[in-house]
Amino acid sequence: MTVRSLLAVGALVLSLTALTALTALCPAQYALLAQPIPVAERVAVTEWRLPATSPPFAAILFVPATWLPVATLKAVVVVGNVLLLALLVRLSWRFAARRPDTATTPVPVPVSVLVAVGLWLEPVFRTVLHGEISLALACLVLWDLTRPDHALGKGFAVGIAAGVELTPALFIAYLLVTGRSGDVRAGLTALASLIGTMLLGALVLPRSSLDFWTLRVFETSRPGEAWSADNQSLQGLFARALHTPEPGVGWAVACVVITFAGLWLARRAVVRAGHGTWGVPAIALTALLVSPVSWSHHWVWCVPLLAVLLAEGRWRTAAAVALVFSARTFLLVPHEDGAELQLRWWQQVLAAPYALLALAVLAALAYAAHRRHRRRRITDRRLAAVRPLPLSQLPASNSSASTMR
Repeated sequence: MTVRSLLAVGALVLSLTALTALTALCPAQYALLAQPIPVAERVAVTEWRLPATSPPFAAILFVPATWLPVATLKAVVVVGNVLLLALLVRLSWRFAARRPDTATTPVPVPVSVLVAVGLWLEPVFRTVLHGEISLALACLVLWDLTRPDHALGKGFAVGIAAGVELTPALFIAYLLVTGRSGDVRAGLTALASLIGTMLLGALVLPRSSLDFWTLRVFETSRPGEAWSADNQSLQGLFARALHTPEPGVGWAVACVVITFAGLWLARRAVVRAGHGTWGVPAIALTALLVSPVSWSHHWVWCVPLLAVLLAEGRWRTAAAVALVFSARTFLLVPHEDGAELQLRWWQQVLAAPYALLALAVLAALAYAAHRRHRRRRITDRRLAAVRPLPLSQLPASNSSASTMR
């Protein structure tokens, strides 16, 4: 044990103690930790009787959670999410720092310090306190995507994650559109894995599966009120900006455009520019934008995004992104009785920080792609201008060699 390691562990303990104290001092804000989960009818839980919104396969996976007492389950979930954050930090840095010609760069800061700081990113904070699975899904997807192309069953974990929550399914499309043989093979494996989760759900819960895949999957309002400031997707942004609970065609068209733009940017970053580290963040942000509901805890993909920025030496940009994901500005706007539908123009920015940041990142990637394309064209023109003439076009020589022939 060195002084450095002791300080790192101390930072993590101090962070966890502060988090616990904040929870105890603000019981109204974080009351979910203290509420027992009653036995539900038709899979509706908590006092608000929220309906189940995930595929039936997810219900099958989490049956073992009912075997533990509630107090024990809460402790397991909190500790498990802290460990998952540590894993996500390591996976993110391994992914962000890899180069085609160099070995993986070790994390420059102790993982426990990064975990201590990362706990205060609002998406991570909300995931830990509310017992969400966002960190688990992010780890599952990122672990699978960082495996070598020849790894056995690469893509299987991505399909499992999509079977639990549908949002990661866009990573399957990403693997298929890159066009590289290893990615396409992984994409097909992920697609087969996703279909397998659907078949397993249909086998164990046939009625629920039929109901979900034919009706519930199309009910975009089923997860909750789309206009809520907690919803950081495009649907939430459009609903609040247009002052209507049903954003309609405008939102749908924007989702289609953003989906194709995100896939194009990710493919261009990976195939054309060779910047594979930006492909995954681009797809993650695109998926969160076009999902009908992306609660704040779904945005734990801010951790890989920050890792990519830090690995490229963009410290100021990383600090600004970390500030956005820590400021919790959407909690400052009115929430009572549909007040989000009456926000003023300056409150719209406070209510949609993650969505606006994601759009800014995609716009920056598009601008960078445009600049690379423009530089390539200029370089090609210059090379064409200085290229030597073919031998047949050279002027006739008056040298003595021609006379000797």
